[in-house]
Amino acid sequence: MKIKPVNSYNEMSKLAAEIVARKIKDKPNAVLGLATGSTPLGMYRELISMYKEGKLDFSKVRTFNLDEYLGLPPSHPQSYSYYMHENFFKHVNIKKENIHIPSGNAPNPTQECLKYERQIEEIGGIDLQILGIGVNGHVGFNEPDINLKALTHIIQLADETVKANSRFFKNIDEVPKMAITMGMGTIMRSKQIILLAWGLEKKEAVIKAITGPITTKVPASLLQLHKDVTLIIDKRIYEKLKEDRK
Repeated sequence: MKIKPVNSYNEMSKLAAEIVARKIKDKPNAVLGLATGSTPLGMYRELISMYKEGKLDFSKVRTFNLDEYLGLPPSHPQSYSYYMHENFFKHVNIKKENIHIPSGNAPNPTQECLKYERQIEEIGGIDLQILGIGVNGHVGFNEPDINLKALTHIIQLADETVKANSRFFKNIDEVPKMAITMGMGTIMRSKQIILLAWGLEKKEAVIKAITGPITTKVPASLLQLHKDVTLIIDKRIYEKLKEDRK
């Protein structure tokens, strides 16, 4: 793992965007694995700025999102499809047919998982996967468990995740309790991974992911087994990590 501590959220966002931009310039038809939530918003803003300044072209880029709430249509303001279009896709020249997001209201969610996994495989896998990390160590919606499913699957969300995501809804009762997510096996097959973590509330999860035992109880710890992972993390977390290693 390469660890890059940053002093501010803006610095994290700029650094992540630079890595994504470099990938697109090296491979114009790159396959990007995209994340949602508050953490990557700054990165998307930086990428939009690069596009508007004529520094980046998304016309050949293909994307696959990590996850989607089960039961929410794409038009729902809290669906990840809506998030991606509002915060990124509609601001750049990415083609509609190159955007892939699991359907949260698919008639047969199990078949939707199989189809999504097949699409990723047929396109040759993900070149660069963006990840955030939950306070309980989850990535995507792969929650801590005795076992983890390797491929795209339906997941019951942990109470901590529902509580954390309730800030985006009117109340906690509105938060979906299930989702479709890429599995850890799918994520680990990505050729390159960036994990973003900002805020001291992520401290314990990040430290366990980096230095703890590799365990399905901390899904992010599996990233220790990947050959090309860059962690862009809050410098305060990094300082705590150094203290713990003394």
